[in-house]
Amino acid sequence: MTAAPSPIDAWNGHSGCTWVDLQPVLDAMFLPLKEVLVDAVRARRPHRLLDIGCGTGDTTLAAARVSGKDADCVGVDISRPMTDAAIERARREGSSARFICDNAQTHAFEPDSIDMFISRLGVMFFEQPVAAFANLRRAARNDATLCFIVWRSAEENPYMTTAERAAASVIDLPARQPGPGQFGFADRMRTASLLTDGGWSHVDIQPLDVSCAYPGSELVNYFTRLGPVGVALQQADASTRERVIAAVRPAFDAYVHGDEVRFDAACWLIRARAS
Repeated sequence: MTAAPSPIDAWNGHSGCTWVDLQPVLDAMFLPLKEVLVDAVRARRPHRLLDIGCGTGDTTLAAARVSGKDADCVGVDISRPMTDAAIERARREGSSARFICDNAQTHAFEPDSIDMFISRLGVMFFEQPVAAFANLRRAARNDATLCFIVWRSAEENPYMTTAERAAASVIDLPARQPGPGQFGFADRMRTASLLTDGGWSHVDIQPLDVSCAYPGSELVNYFTRLGPVGVALQQADASTRERVIAAVRPAFDAYVHGDEVRFDAACWLIRARAS
Protein backbone atom coordinates (compact mmCIF):
# COMPACT_ATOMS: atom_id res chain seq x y z
CA MET A 1 0.00 0.00 0.00
CA THR A 2 1.44 3.37 -1.03
CA ALA A 3 1.24 6.23 1.47
CA ALA A 4 -0.86 9.18 0.41
CA PRO A 5 1.11 12.29 -0.61
CA SER A 6 1.07 15.32 1.69
CA PRO A 7 -1.69 17.84 0.91
CA ILE A 8 0.77 20.44 -0.38
CA ASP A 9 2.53 17.89 -2.61
CA ALA A 10 -0.80 16.55 -3.87
CA TRP A 11 -2.26 19.96 -4.74
CA ASN A 12 0.97 20.98 -6.47
CA GLY A 13 1.15 17.68 -8.32
CA HIS A 14 -1.45 15.19 -9.52
CA SER A 15 -4.49 16.59 -7.70
CA GLY A 16 -3.89 20.20 -8.66
CA CYS A 17 -3.19 19.38 -12.30
CA THR A 18 -6.29 17.17 -12.46
CA TRP A 19 -8.51 19.95 -11.10
CA VAL A 20 -7.11 22.27 -13.78
CA ASP A 21 -7.82 19.69 -16.51
CA LEU A 22 -11.34 19.03 -15.22
CA GLN A 23 -12.11 22.65 -14.35
CA PRO A 24 -15.22 23.00 -16.58
CA VAL A 25 -16.74 19.78 -15.19
CA LEU A 26 -16.02 20.64 -11.57
CA ASP A 27 -17.19 24.25 -11.90
CA ALA A 28 -20.49 23.04 -13.36
CA MET A 29 -20.82 20.35 -10.69
CA PHE A 30 -20.38 22.79 -7.82
CA LEU A 31 -22.41 25.60 -9.37
CA PRO A 32 -25.14 25.40 -6.66
CA LEU A 33 -22.51 25.95 -3.97
CA LYS A 34 -21.02 28.89 -5.84
CA GLU A 35 -24.46 30.46 -6.12
CA VAL A 36 -24.89 30.36 -2.33
CA LEU A 37 -21.60 32.22 -1.88
CA VAL A 38 -22.37 34.70 -4.64
CA ASP A 39 -25.68 35.55 -2.98
CA ALA A 40 -23.84 36.21 0.29
CA VAL A 41 -21.29 38.42 -1.48
CA ARG A 42 -24.02 40.32 -3.31
CA ALA A 43 -25.76 41.04 0.00
CA ARG A 44 -22.53 42.16 1.69
CA ARG A 45 -20.93 44.07 -1.23
CA PRO A 46 -17.46 43.92 0.37
CA HIS A 47 -14.71 46.39 -0.40
CA ARG A 48 -12.00 43.75 0.12
CA LEU A 49 -12.77 40.03 -0.15
CA LEU A 50 -10.59 36.97 0.37
CA ASP A 51 -11.52 33.59 -1.16
CA ILE A 52 -9.74 30.80 0.72
CA GLY A 53 -8.80 27.66 -1.18
CA CYS A 54 -9.87 29.40 -4.38
CA GLY A 55 -8.62 26.64 -6.70
CA THR A 56 -8.87 27.65 -10.34
CA GLY A 57 -10.68 30.86 -9.43
CA ASP A 58 -14.34 30.17 -10.18
CA THR A 59 -15.71 31.59 -6.93
CA THR A 60 -13.26 34.51 -6.78
CA LEU A 61 -14.14 35.61 -10.30
CA ALA A 62 -17.86 35.30 -9.55
CA ALA A 63 -17.42 37.37 -6.38
CA ALA A 64 -15.59 40.06 -8.34
CA ARG A 65 -18.46 40.29 -10.82
CA VAL A 66 -21.03 41.10 -8.16
CA SER A 67 -18.88 43.18 -5.78
CA GLY A 68 -18.54 46.25 -7.96
CA LYS A 69 -15.68 47.75 -9.93
CA ASP A 70 -14.01 49.27 -6.86
CA ALA A 71 -13.88 46.02 -4.88
CA ASP A 72 -10.63 44.12 -4.38
CA CYS A 73 -11.29 40.36 -4.65
CA VAL A 74 -8.35 38.07 -3.93
CA GLY A 75 -8.12 34.28 -4.04
CA VAL A 76 -5.50 32.29 -2.15
CA ASP A 77 -4.58 28.64 -2.69
CA ILE A 78 -1.56 26.41 -2.00
CA SER A 79 -1.66 24.93 -5.52
CA ARG A 80 0.59 26.58 -8.10
CA PRO A 81 -1.09 24.82 -11.07
CA MET A 82 -4.49 25.96 -9.88
CA THR A 83 -3.55 29.56 -9.10
CA ASP A 84 -1.76 29.83 -12.44
CA ALA A 85 -4.98 28.68 -14.11
CA ALA A 86 -6.97 31.22 -12.07
CA ILE A 87 -4.64 34.05 -13.10
CA GLU A 88 -5.06 33.09 -16.74
CA ARG A 89 -8.85 32.94 -16.38
CA ALA A 90 -8.88 36.42 -14.86
CA ARG A 91 -6.72 37.70 -17.71
CA ARG A 92 -9.04 36.22 -20.34
CA GLU A 93 -12.10 37.61 -18.58
CA GLY A 94 -10.60 41.04 -18.01
CA SER A 95 -11.34 40.62 -14.30
CA SER A 96 -9.71 42.66 -11.55
CA ALA A 97 -9.58 39.56 -9.32
CA ARG A 98 -6.10 38.72 -8.04
CA PHE A 99 -4.60 35.44 -6.89
CA ILE A 100 -1.94 34.41 -4.36
CA CYS A 101 -0.22 31.03 -4.31
CA ASP A 102 0.42 30.46 -0.61
CA ASN A 103 -0.93 28.79 2.52
CA ALA A 104 -3.74 30.89 4.03
CA GLN A 105 -2.83 29.41 7.41
CA THR A 106 0.49 31.26 7.47
CA HIS A 107 0.38 33.94 4.76
CA ALA A 108 1.14 37.46 6.05
CA PHE A 109 -2.07 39.18 5.04
CA GLU A 110 -2.31 42.91 5.71
CA PRO A 111 -3.79 43.31 9.21
CA ASP A 112 -7.27 44.79 9.60
CA SER A 113 -7.80 44.89 5.84
CA ILE A 114 -10.45 42.38 4.73
CA ASP A 115 -14.18 42.75 5.26
CA MET A 116 -15.42 39.42 3.85
CA PHE A 117 -14.01 35.90 3.65
CA ILE A 118 -15.53 33.15 1.53
CA SER A 119 -14.61 29.55 0.80
CA ARG A 120 -16.13 26.75 -1.23
CA LEU A 121 -14.80 23.46 0.14
CA GLY A 122 -11.38 24.99 0.77
CA VAL A 123 -10.81 25.31 4.52
CA MET A 124 -11.02 21.68 5.66
CA PHE A 125 -7.38 21.02 4.74
CA PHE A 126 -5.71 23.33 7.27
CA GLU A 127 -3.16 21.35 9.24
CA GLN A 128 -3.70 23.67 12.24
CA PRO A 129 -7.19 25.11 11.80
CA VAL A 130 -7.22 27.24 14.97
CA ALA A 131 -3.97 28.90 13.92
CA ALA A 132 -5.39 29.35 10.41
CA PHE A 133 -8.59 30.98 11.63
CA ALA A 134 -6.57 33.18 13.98
CA ASN A 135 -4.40 34.28 11.06
CA LEU A 136 -7.51 35.18 9.07
CA ARG A 137 -8.94 37.00 12.09
CA ARG A 138 -5.83 39.21 12.22
CA ALA A 139 -6.46 40.14 8.59
CA ALA A 140 -10.12 40.94 9.28
CA ARG A 141 -11.64 44.33 9.88
CA ASN A 142 -13.69 44.56 13.05
CA ASP A 143 -16.94 44.31 11.07
CA ALA A 144 -15.74 41.49 8.82
CA THR A 145 -17.86 38.43 8.05
CA LEU A 146 -17.10 34.97 6.76
CA CYS A 147 -19.19 32.55 4.75
CA PHE A 148 -17.73 29.07 4.26
CA ILE A 149 -19.11 25.87 2.76
CA VAL A 150 -17.64 22.55 3.92
CA TRP A 151 -18.63 18.89 3.62
CA ARG A 152 -20.59 17.16 6.32
CA SER A 153 -19.76 13.51 7.05
CA ALA A 154 -18.78 10.76 4.64
CA GLU A 155 -21.88 8.85 5.74
CA GLU A 156 -24.06 11.74 4.57
CA ASN A 157 -22.15 11.96 1.29
CA PRO A 158 -22.05 8.37 0.00
CA TYR A 159 -21.45 9.54 -3.57
CA MET A 160 -18.06 10.92 -2.55
CA THR A 161 -16.74 7.56 -1.37
CA THR A 162 -18.44 5.34 -3.97
CA ALA A 163 -15.31 4.87 -6.09
CA GLU A 164 -12.97 3.93 -3.26
CA ARG A 165 -15.48 1.52 -1.72
CA ALA A 166 -16.04 -0.24 -5.06
CA ALA A 167 -12.34 -0.26 -5.96
CA ALA A 168 -11.33 -1.88 -2.66
CA SER A 169 -11.86 -5.34 -4.17
CA VAL A 170 -9.25 -4.60 -6.85
CA ILE A 171 -6.58 -2.30 -5.41
CA ASP A 172 -5.23 -1.30 -2.02
CA LEU A 173 -6.01 2.27 -1.02
CA PRO A 174 -4.74 4.25 1.97
CA ALA A 175 -7.39 4.47 4.67
CA ARG A 176 -8.82 7.93 5.21
CA GLN A 177 -7.33 9.39 8.34
CA PRO A 178 -9.05 11.67 10.87
CA GLY A 179 -8.01 15.30 10.83
CA PRO A 180 -7.45 17.59 7.85
CA GLY A 181 -9.18 16.43 4.69
CA GLN A 182 -12.44 16.40 2.79
CA PHE A 183 -14.59 15.53 5.82
CA GLY A 184 -12.39 17.25 8.41
CA PHE A 185 -15.15 19.68 9.45
CA ALA A 186 -17.98 17.13 9.59
CA ASP A 187 -18.36 17.51 13.37
CA ARG A 188 -20.50 20.60 13.83
CA MET A 189 -19.57 21.33 17.44
CA ARG A 190 -15.85 20.81 16.84
CA THR A 191 -15.96 23.11 13.83
CA ALA A 192 -17.70 25.82 15.81
CA SER A 193 -15.03 25.51 18.52
CA LEU A 194 -12.22 25.82 15.99
CA LEU A 195 -13.63 29.12 14.77
CA THR A 196 -14.31 30.43 18.27
CA ASP A 197 -10.82 29.46 19.42
CA GLY A 198 -9.47 31.26 16.36
CA GLY A 199 -11.06 34.51 17.48
CA TRP A 200 -14.35 34.53 15.55
CA SER A 201 -17.73 35.23 17.12
CA HIS A 202 -21.42 34.76 16.34
CA VAL A 203 -20.59 31.40 14.73
CA ASP A 204 -23.61 29.93 12.95
CA ILE A 205 -23.46 26.52 11.26
CA GLN A 206 -26.48 25.30 9.32
CA PRO A 207 -27.06 22.28 7.04
CA LEU A 208 -26.85 23.02 3.34
CA ASP A 209 -28.13 20.34 0.97
CA VAL A 210 -27.94 20.85 -2.78
CA SER A 211 -28.21 18.69 -5.88
CA CYS A 212 -25.10 18.61 -8.07
CA ALA A 213 -24.76 17.29 -11.61
CA TYR A 214 -22.30 16.80 -14.44
CA PRO A 215 -22.35 15.06 -17.85
CA GLY A 216 -22.50 11.27 -17.73
CA SER A 217 -19.82 11.17 -20.43
CA GLU A 218 -17.35 12.44 -17.79
CA LEU A 219 -18.08 9.77 -15.15
CA VAL A 220 -15.18 7.41 -15.87
CA ASN A 221 -12.81 10.34 -16.28
CA TYR A 222 -14.05 11.65 -12.93
CA PHE A 223 -13.48 8.57 -10.81
CA THR A 224 -10.25 7.48 -12.50
CA ARG A 225 -8.58 10.86 -12.00
CA LEU A 226 -9.97 12.30 -8.76
CA GLY A 227 -9.87 11.15 -5.14
CA PRO A 228 -8.00 8.17 -3.69
CA VAL A 229 -8.75 6.01 -6.74
CA GLY A 230 -7.39 8.64 -9.10
CA VAL A 231 -4.20 8.89 -7.06
CA ALA A 232 -3.76 5.10 -6.99
CA LEU A 233 -4.29 4.75 -10.74
CA GLN A 234 -1.39 7.07 -11.53
CA GLN A 235 0.98 4.12 -11.16
CA ALA A 236 -1.38 1.35 -12.29
CA ASP A 237 -0.87 -0.70 -15.44
CA ALA A 238 -3.53 -0.95 -18.15
CA SER A 239 -4.88 -4.26 -16.86
CA THR A 240 -5.37 -2.92 -13.34
CA ARG A 241 -7.00 0.21 -14.67
CA GLU A 242 -9.48 -1.87 -16.69
CA ARG A 243 -10.33 -4.02 -13.66
CA VAL A 244 -10.89 -0.92 -11.52
CA ILE A 245 -13.21 0.61 -14.10
CA ALA A 246 -15.14 -2.66 -14.38
CA ALA A 247 -15.57 -2.79 -10.60
CA VAL A 248 -16.34 0.88 -10.02
CA ARG A 249 -18.50 1.99 -12.93
CA PRO A 250 -21.58 -0.13 -11.94
CA ALA A 251 -21.40 1.27 -8.40
CA PHE A 252 -22.43 4.66 -9.79
CA ASP A 253 -25.56 3.35 -11.56
CA ALA A 254 -27.84 4.84 -8.91
CA TYR A 255 -26.46 8.29 -9.69
CA VAL A 256 -26.81 8.12 -13.48
CA HIS A 257 -29.99 9.72 -14.79
CA GLY A 258 -30.14 9.81 -18.57
CA ASP A 259 -27.09 11.67 -19.77
CA GLU A 260 -26.31 13.18 -16.36
CA VAL A 261 -24.69 12.09 -13.12
CA ARG A 262 -26.58 13.60 -10.19
CA PHE A 263 -25.92 13.42 -6.47
CA ASP A 264 -26.87 15.23 -3.28
CA ALA A 265 -24.13 17.22 -1.56
CA ALA A 266 -24.53 17.37 2.22
CA CYS A 267 -22.64 20.41 3.48
CA TRP A 268 -22.44 22.89 6.32
CA LEU A 269 -22.93 26.59 5.63
CA ILE A 270 -20.75 28.39 8.16
CA ARG A 271 -21.12 32.08 9.00
CA ALA A 272 -19.24 34.09 11.60
CA ARG A 273 -18.19 37.61 12.43
CA ALA A 274 -14.98 39.23 13.54
CA SER A 275 -16.67 41.51 16.07
